[in-house]
Amino acid sequence: MRWADDFVVGFEHRQDAERFWADLRDRLAKFGLELNAEKTWLIEFGRFAARDRKARGLGKPETFRFLGLTHVCAKTRKSGRFKLKRITDSKRARTKLRALKGEIERRRHQPIPEQGRWLASVLRGHYQYYAVPENTKALRAFRHEVVRHWQNALMRRSQRTSATWERMSRLEARWLPTPRILHPWPEQRFRRHYPRQEPSAVIPLAGICAGGGPNL
Repeated sequence: MRWADDFVVGFEHRQDAERFWADLRDRLAKFGLELNAEKTWLIEFGRFAARDRKARGLGKPETFRFLGLTHVCAKTRKSGRFKLKRITDSKRARTKLRALKGEIERRRHQPIPEQGRWLASVLRGHYQYYAVPENTKALRAFRHEVVRHWQNALMRRSQRTSATWERMSRLEARWLPTPRILHPWPEQRFRRHYPRQEPSAVIPLAGICAGGGPNL
């Protein structure tokens, strides 16, 4: 094996994270491997990160990207308590939309139902991965860009083709699924599958995170 998988490790105390990082470097060195210095770092993240950083005169907690999602320290609207917010990585979304734009152009002469069914499958696949709590806005933005690229492609396939927003609204309502959360928080999934039992304790990512691995 040449490369290890990406991973994030959470610690309560910074010194534990630093000790783990040093031990991990030593362990990998025994196998002729090393951490990517540009992509491995320690950040302050979790329930108390914003409070502690503010007390030290620092800004908001850092964010980090992992598995196509940007992880953010956020607060609930009602209570102001900590919540983990995950948003589609904007760089990855742009890359995917650029690839989709070319494929939509290539398929623009196909019958509308065929294009609609294909785009619907693309969006369903996107939702299956990214439809996590707090990410609905990004999902809607992605769908909107897909509709926009589809409209541009239809306008190019014939001078007589009319692809107004009114028509596109009908097409997207007919063919393109709207985003909805498909991956609830663990405690919600637990309650759905085991309604008579109390949900297990959920410990949010807290303290210092060591994100790394040679390929992170």
